[in-house]
Amino acid sequence: MALLELYTEYNRVWIPDAEHVWKSAEIMRDFNLGENVLELLLEDGTEHHLPVDPSKPQLPPLRNPDILVGENDLTALSYLHEPAVLHNLKVRFAESRIIYTYCGIILVAVNPYKQLHVYGDAIIHAYSGQNMGDMDPHIFAVAEEAYKQMARNQKNQSIIVSGESGAGKTVSARYAMRYFAVVSKSGSKTHVEDKVLASNPITEAIGNAKTTRNDNSSRFGKYTEISFDKRYRIIGANMRTYLLEKSRVVFQADNERNYHIFYQMCSCAHLPEFKNLRLLSADKFRYTCIGGDISIEGVDDKKDMEETRKTFSLLGLKEDFQSDVFKVLAAILHLGNVKIRNSGDGKSSVPPGDPHLAVLCELLSVSAEELARWLCHRRIVLVAETVVKPVPEERAVNARDALAKQIYAHLFDCIIKRINTVLQVPGKQHAFIGVLDIYGYCRYSNVFLFSCLMFLVSNEAICDVILVSFVLRFETFDINSFEQFCINYANEKLQQQFNLHVFKLEQEEYMKEDIPWTLIDFYDNQPVIDLIEAKMGILDLLDEECLFPQGTDQSWLQKLFNYLDANPLFEKPRLSNEAFVIQHFADKVEYQCTGFLEKNRDALYEELVDILRVSKFPFLANFFREEKQSSVTTKGVKVRPARPGVKPTNKQLRTSVGDKFCSSLSLLMVTLNATTPHYVRCIKPNDEKLPFEYDSRRVVQQLRACGVLETIRISAQSYPSRWTYNEFYGRYSILMSHQEADLNDKKQTCKNVLQRLIQDPNQYKFGRTKIFFRAGQVAFLEKLRLDRLRGACVTIQKHVRGWSRRRKYLRMREAAIIIQQYIRGIRTIRKTVTAATLKQGWATMVIQRYWRGYRMKQIFKIVRLASITIQAFTRGWMVRKRYKKMVKEQKALILQKYARAWLARRRFQTTRRLVLNVQLSFRVQKLRKKVEEQNKENRGLLERLTGLANSHSHTVDRLQGLETQLEKSTSQKASVEAREKKAKEDARLTTAQLQKEIDALNLEKQNLESRFEASTKEAKESFDLIQRTLLEDKQHETRFRKIAENNTAIQRQDHEKEVETLKEEIKRLKEERVSLQRKIEEGVQVNSDLQEQVIQLTKHVKVIPELRRDLNNVQSQRNNMDRKMKQQSEQARAKMNDITRQLLGGVVEEEVLLGLTPDDSEKIYEVEDLLVAFDGLQKAIRIIENRQKEQRESYETQVEGLKMKVDHHQNENSKLQNLFHEKSNLNENICKEVSRLSSENSVIPELKLQASELQRQKRELEAHVEVQGRELAEKTEEVTNILQKKIKEESSQRRHFEEKAEELEELKTELQSRVEELEDENAHLKRQMFMESEAKNKLRQETSRLTSDNMDFEEQLDQKDRIIKKLQNHIKSLETSQKAKQTPEPSIPKDYLGMLEYTREDESRLVQNIILDLKPKGVVVNVIPGLPAYILFMCIRHADYLNDDDKLKSLMTVIIGAVKKVITSHQRDFELLSFWLSNTYQLLNCLKQYSGEEEFLKQNTPRQNKNCLQNFDLSEHRQILSDLAIQIYHQFVSVMERTLTPAIVPGLLEHESLQGISSMKPTGFRKRSNSIYEDSQTHTVSSILQQLSVFHSTMSQHGMEQGLINQAVKQMFFLVGATAFNNIMLRKDMCSCRKGMQIRCNISYLEEWLKEKQLQSSNAINTLRPLSQAAWLLQVNKSTDDDAKEITEKCTELNPVQIVKILNSYTPIDDFEKRVTSSFVRKVQSLLQDREGSSSQMMLDSDYHFQVTFPFCPSSQALELLQVPSSLHLGFLTRV
Repeated sequence: MALLELYTEYNRVWIPDAEHVWKSAEIMRDFNLGENVLELLLEDGTEHHLPVDPSKPQLPPLRNPDILVGENDLTALSYLHEPAVLHNLKVRFAESRIIYTYCGIILVAVNPYKQLHVYGDAIIHAYSGQNMGDMDPHIFAVAEEAYKQMARNQKNQSIIVSGESGAGKTVSARYAMRYFAVVSKSGSKTHVEDKVLASNPITEAIGNAKTTRNDNSSRFGKYTEISFDKRYRIIGANMRTYLLEKSRVVFQADNERNYHIFYQMCSCAHLPEFKNLRLLSADKFRYTCIGGDISIEGVDDKKDMEETRKTFSLLGLKEDFQSDVFKVLAAILHLGNVKIRNSGDGKSSVPPGDPHLAVLCELLSVSAEELARWLCHRRIVLVAETVVKPVPEERAVNARDALAKQIYAHLFDCIIKRINTVLQVPGKQHAFIGVLDIYGYCRYSNVFLFSCLMFLVSNEAICDVILVSFVLRFETFDINSFEQFCINYANEKLQQQFNLHVFKLEQEEYMKEDIPWTLIDFYDNQPVIDLIEAKMGILDLLDEECLFPQGTDQSWLQKLFNYLDANPLFEKPRLSNEAFVIQHFADKVEYQCTGFLEKNRDALYEELVDILRVSKFPFLANFFREEKQSSVTTKGVKVRPARPGVKPTNKQLRTSVGDKFCSSLSLLMVTLNATTPHYVRCIKPNDEKLPFEYDSRRVVQQLRACGVLETIRISAQSYPSRWTYNEFYGRYSILMSHQEADLNDKKQTCKNVLQRLIQDPNQYKFGRTKIFFRAGQVAFLEKLRLDRLRGACVTIQKHVRGWSRRRKYLRMREAAIIIQQYIRGIRTIRKTVTAATLKQGWATMVIQRYWRGYRMKQIFKIVRLASITIQAFTRGWMVRKRYKKMVKEQKALILQKYARAWLARRRFQTTRRLVLNVQLSFRVQKLRKKVEEQNKENRGLLERLTGLANSHSHTVDRLQGLETQLEKSTSQKASVEAREKKAKEDARLTTAQLQKEIDALNLEKQNLESRFEASTKEAKESFDLIQRTLLEDKQHETRFRKIAENNTAIQRQDHEKEVETLKEEIKRLKEERVSLQRKIEEGVQVNSDLQEQVIQLTKHVKVIPELRRDLNNVQSQRNNMDRKMKQQSEQARAKMNDITRQLLGGVVEEEVLLGLTPDDSEKIYEVEDLLVAFDGLQKAIRIIENRQKEQRESYETQVEGLKMKVDHHQNENSKLQNLFHEKSNLNENICKEVSRLSSENSVIPELKLQASELQRQKRELEAHVEVQGRELAEKTEEVTNILQKKIKEESSQRRHFEEKAEELEELKTELQSRVEELEDENAHLKRQMFMESEAKNKLRQETSRLTSDNMDFEEQLDQKDRIIKKLQNHIKSLETSQKAKQTPEPSIPKDYLGMLEYTREDESRLVQNIILDLKPKGVVVNVIPGLPAYILFMCIRHADYLNDDDKLKSLMTVIIGAVKKVITSHQRDFELLSFWLSNTYQLLNCLKQYSGEEEFLKQNTPRQNKNCLQNFDLSEHRQILSDLAIQIYHQFVSVMERTLTPAIVPGLLEHESLQGISSMKPTGFRKRSNSIYEDSQTHTVSSILQQLSVFHSTMSQHGMEQGLINQAVKQMFFLVGATAFNNIMLRKDMCSCRKGMQIRCNISYLEEWLKEKQLQSSNAINTLRPLSQAAWLLQVNKSTDDDAKEITEKCTELNPVQIVKILNSYTPIDDFEKRVTSSFVRKVQSLLQDREGSSSQMMLDSDYHFQVTFPFCPSSQALELLQVPSSLHLGFLTRV
């Protein structure tokens, strides 16, 4: 596609403009090749004809489509040229109020001159972890990229920031350092970043000054090295300074000031601490009044001085140090006022009485004469002599100023050194971040702005360094001198490094996308660098000229012309002989040679240094001490300079400023080359410092000078526009045909469409993931797309207009036809109608009327009849239905009545059983001491049995020893027999061999007879020898056997003695058994007598009906005991057999013991020995019977005690009956007294009330007595009936008295005289009533006492019964201890109290099984929710029940500690945290529910109220558990946030739920190739809903309370809303109408999810209101005043800053949408000014957590019904 073809109608171009640099115009008609005029239409409506050369048409640059205007990255523009860049920056800055823009790898920052809300901590966290380009351009994005690459790649980083003074470089440095401090999460408690920022008032006071462009311009370079540990957290800092503008100390330009510290001191000259400095006002010191402006508007130097001194103190710099600093500064001011006068003949002198010289020497403690002399003289050292030469006034002034500059520089370094001492932190440093702040320079002429570049490089190896460098910008002024030359030289080096880095990134991107790399022609400034720094270059010739004492600027300039005239980059100006011109990368610059030599020398006489070195002021003398020169060794890239350095021979031949500058610049380039650079270009929008005012001319000057346009030019030569295949497909699918759109492969579809639309394949390249376009191709595609949309719009308009016209025509035609019909009908009627016809018609109508009336009547009757029939049947059906319902309800009521009665009886029985069980447990505790006494007796019996067992064990040991000896003898016998067998075998073998020899000899006997006879003799002799040997062995064996038999006999005798001893013991046991049986029989007799007595007692005492049953139980238990004693005897007999086998089993065989074999003659023992063993068994049985006898005796004594208690109870009952008789007698006396009083006072009306009161009190007394009588027993029922009968009689008498009183009321007037007498009697009656009430109270007390005594007797009987059961159980345990195992008896079902019993030793097992080893996915799946909490609480209840304080505290401590351990070791396990949050909350509720406090008992059942804790108050533990639950909740929420956060932005903002409405605008941003962009999972809104469903299902599965679930869901929805809203605030591509539609659709899905899960009550949807209103704001119209008013009324959740931000960031997706005008934004701002209480924060705090509450929710779970699953391995717990 040729660029010329784009100059068509409706396209727009840029033409030059004197005021705005460039202005826009629209092409009126297509331009064809050969035409000489381009017809344009300007924006103001005027036509403009632009002349064009037909031979070489130079057409104006094309304007980008509106969709590309306002891009985040300038390189994403289709047309890359100066006006496009300028316009894009203007739109973003002036209209959208966005100050940051990317230009490839450069961040362009435009100074807004206004405080913006884009630097808060929320924004820092929003950019943290994000890839560069995912969010809107920001200084935080660059800092994050540098920090991330440092941590990931372990490589040094550098951020290079350039810009003029006042462009905002220092502010950018502060924000970068603040970003590093926040994201690194400083682990140091010293808060190093705070101290670094706190040192700013000092560094600004001594290093900042007012310039023409900035009131607080930094005039030095500051390198802050921030130290990091291995986790990349800040642990320390070190600050280094360089490039201090020393010349400002002695000279300032017009309307500028010296350093702030001088003016601050002069403003405080009147203070006492500054009196000795003899300061004057600032306008009276030469060094502070040269610029003419000694004050700054809006700045109070006095207050700043207070802040500076306060900062000194905060950093630990004491008053002495401050005094020394102020003394040196005052001396510098007085030095500037020292007058040097001309003495003629090239001489100068200082007046001897100069007051400032005296003050100077006094402050610095130096000699005034020496200082005055050497200010005006110079020592010259020759070969043979030393000459002192006077210097002229000009040189003396220069020497004075040089001394002042040197003193100030040393003071500056000293202060920085002391600050570093405060910032240093001990410890090993793993990494560093260096913040390098170099000041920019102002535009003014004839001013020495420059001092040497002293960039200090540490000798230590730096692992990771980020250099945030504020470097110099390209300078070209009206008069350019040595400082501009050095600045531009440094920019040439930096520009070269920048170009190389840009091409490196481009090459990496091309290689990543598999696109062939082609070298792009760009400007290489290496020739300019060689011109400056090469041998015989400008600096080399300058240093050479400085070596000559008589060298001048003119002679140096002449050398330049002679040596460099042939260089094309060096020119000689035509109109000047004192200047030279260099062609730099940005522009040609003319330099004036005046002052080059003097500035390059920058000489300070050694004599002045010696004077200060010997000063008596130590603080000053330390500045000028000699320091040993140390060779600086650097690691890294070696840089070979273009020329050799100048080596000084002595102190007079010092290194020049230019040489120092070259060395420092080389070191800086080494550092930058060893790092990964990041570039920031600060732009100053206007010189008046007006907020958001855009001066195009000023901006374009800076863009040309700082290299941004050069970057654009380089990018334009390659493929600047880069879109992914999905973005291209979504944007230009409208240009595809149906066949192309039907393909499933989007990548191939894009290729086919591009090959069809753009014929030249060189205009684009297909990469792996992106399509690369050359400049202008995207604009061409936008033009095609716009033409297609315009054509579609025309087609749609054509068809709609045609349809509208046709519809209108058809309506008109239809109306005309109807009108015609009516007109024709009227004409026909007029022609055909006559009088006869009218009559016939009328008659016809009458007939029709009657006929229709008749028919309607008939129909009405039929319908009426049918309706009545239907109503009848319907009403009957309804009545029958109502009747059936009433019958069912009545039956249901009856069923309910019986069911409720049954339930009430069941509850009463259950309650009674529980009460009895509780009483039993309480009584058991009181009987423990008695049980312990019984245990002591049992232990005595066990000791006796143990002694017997020990004696048996000793016997067994002796028998085993004998058996061992016998085994040894047997083994010896076996060895002898083995030897005998071996000898026989050898003899046999020998005989066989001899036989063979004999056979062989028989074959040869004829030849060998002599030898045969000899051999036979020898064989016989050997045979005899063998026989003798065998006989001797047999004799030895016989002797050994006899010895073994003797030993066995001895052992047998010992065993017989021991068996006799055992036999005697068995006899003794038999005797004890007989006595025990006798005592048992006596106990049976006593029990029978006791049973008879109990029967007699039950006849008289009916209040203890259970006594007979208990005694029967005792009798049955005694029988059982007898049976068990028999069993025990049998078991003891079997045990004794076992013991006998143990004693004799090692000596005799088993068959002999059992008597099963008759062949026992060879055995040691006979059958009689078995009888002896049986006698030993009888002894053991007697021991056991004695023990049973003793226990039975103790049991009988306890029964006798019970009998005595029963007798006592019977006596108490008889006393109670006597009291009842006395009470009845008292009632009869009361009745008699009342009747007597009534008869005597019947005539008094007041007796009615008194009698009624007395009767009421009597009824109360009778009712109370009746209640007490019912509680006692059935015995008192007859007495109660008698009392009731008496009450009825007394009531009848009372009614009779009342009737009498009514009759006698008529005689009231006659009995007035007797009132006084009756009043006395009435008082007497009251006293009697009082005595009666006292008697009644005594009776009530006595009744309650008797009742309580009766209950005590019952309790004591129960206690005795349980003692008996306990003793029986203990006897059983003693019996079972003698057995290995026994089958447990079937347990009797019993009621449980909802407690779990455990021992202190089982605490660790309990915690291990129920807390530490419990997994939510394991056994917990099948148990009820909250079961661990219930189990733990039941254990707590048991500890409280036992009143064991130590056990309870220990249990609570281990529970809380174990839960903390679990949540600490599983901090990211969502299910485990959810599980323990639910159980901790349930345990907390149980502690509240069963605490016994009234506020928690309201919803409990009566059974639950009885299960409350009785002995301890666990409120403190509840508080600890509550804090633990809060900790788990926050940890639980953090896990959900970490899981959900990655899906929020892709799922809620980027995902397009509405198909067919593309809301994404392709940005074309070129992300850095060195950044890591992993193919992350594609998230949708369904991903968010799915994750929320997982959270909800997990919480519900674990039984979490609904209120807690609501709080967690609300927190998650707030996170979703805040994160998405913050992303909208920081992403301009999200601010469009279509994106608002997508967001609102996704929000509706979240609302549906809440309804589905029934979580509307959580108010979670309210947290999405800011996001919902932001989406609505993107969709609503934004043009009229009504729209502005509607926005202010409906966006109540958004503050003005957020509303304005969204309006400014609104970006149209298509050309048919309109941008928000600045006037509309201002209108909205004016309406929002009246809003009260609105915040100024732009971001929502996504880390905000709602306060969690744990509402009390009682559980309906019955603890006594809980079963502990076996899968929990809690078998050591016992239900109680």
